[in-house]
Amino acid sequence: MFKHHKKIVSLFFILTVLLGIFTYQPNNTKAQASLGLEAESAILVDFDTGKVLYEKNADVTLPPASMTKMMTEYLVLEAIKEGKISWDTTTQISDYAYAISANTSLSGVGLEQNKQYTVKDLYQAMAINSDNATTIALAELVAGSESEFVKLMNKKAEDMGLESKFVNSSGLDNKDLGGNHPEGTSVEDLNLLTARSTAKLAYNLIKDFPEVLETSSIPQTTFDGQVIDNWNRMLPHEGVNFKQFYYEGVDGLKTGYTKSGGYNFTGTAVRNGKRLISVVMKTESEAQRFQQTSKLLDYGYNNFTTEELFPKGYQLEGQTSIPVSKGKEDAVEVSLAEGITLPIKGDEAEQYTIEYELDESKLNEDGELIAPIEKGAVIGKAKLVYKGENDYGYISDNQGSVPVVTEQAVEKANWFMLTIGAIGDFFANIFSSAVDWIKGLF
Repeated sequence: MFKHHKKIVSLFFILTVLLGIFTYQPNNTKAQASLGLEAESAILVDFDTGKVLYEKNADVTLPPASMTKMMTEYLVLEAIKEGKISWDTTTQISDYAYAISANTSLSGVGLEQNKQYTVKDLYQAMAINSDNATTIALAELVAGSESEFVKLMNKKAEDMGLESKFVNSSGLDNKDLGGNHPEGTSVEDLNLLTARSTAKLAYNLIKDFPEVLETSSIPQTTFDGQVIDNWNRMLPHEGVNFKQFYYEGVDGLKTGYTKSGGYNFTGTAVRNGKRLISVVMKTESEAQRFQQTSKLLDYGYNNFTTEELFPKGYQLEGQTSIPVSKGKEDAVEVSLAEGITLPIKGDEAEQYTIEYELDESKLNEDGELIAPIEKGAVIGKAKLVYKGENDYGYISDNQGSVPVVTEQAVEKANWFMLTIGAIGDFFANIFSSAVDWIKGLF
């Protein structure tokens, strides 16, 4: 009886283990594909390649709130780079900026008038504490007025290819500006961005001005004798209440909140040399925006490995050479000028191929290159093609391809050989026409 009971228990244990094996899916790629993300809109981007690893409603325009300040940061850093201002440049606070600073319902460090503030101090208050008044002060310094600065914002957005609308420098709703909304905008206007464009803005900000991370990674600092905290709770804050949001490797970038836009966050982290950029828009709470960001970053770091799919010098099978006209050689070999490296999910490397897009301006009507041709001449590009499902593309249109170049030089044939070739072509055409005429008789 006891032995029989023992066998039943053992059998039950084995069935339980087997059931667990078939139902438990640790880090299952398919299971994580939807992520169950609690955000109206989101996107995840690999910084080095620009590859979009995940998106949810990424092309819906929403109020970005203080993530707007990333564009202000870009233009301030650009003005410093161009020598128009410096970190030590000082400015006073206008009546408009002072009124915003004095409004206790808005994020503010409490600016004073008739006092000189350096660009560095104003920038740190804006980038770390998301201060609105210091943002306006910087906009006025760079462009003369916030109205003119908004024009710069929209021009830069156009240059970057953003789907956006900027109506002020801070990200506040215009109705909260106390009647000081920039000229050309209305009191009901909102800043608008898509998650994709927000990520593209962050991408360009980090790429063009990597020093932005030196400031965005500061958890806490002082401004005018007072301690100010970074609203990015994923940084290593001292406060016990924030430790639950800490995420190893996070060093930026910008939070945002308004009633119209909800809780937003553009995050960026680097682990083992791999940087990711994430955006979540319109989450329901401060905690949720960081929790959903963690979910996005975990997905990127746990499911993707960077692989070189096609090395430099790779030749596409069946298209290793291109025909040449008027050259000493009839064809020239071509290959990739650079290797193609990509973050790959699971075993999907075999899902990728490449195809050539040759520069038609360098080909004659017969699709031939025209001699002379230099070694290493760029004759087109090789574009990466994904044969699987859910290809989210790249953050910029110019990514996902590398130049195709010639492997050797091809000299132009001398006049005698060109003449012989032309005569040969002439008689070949006559013969071909005669054959066609004879065939037509029967």
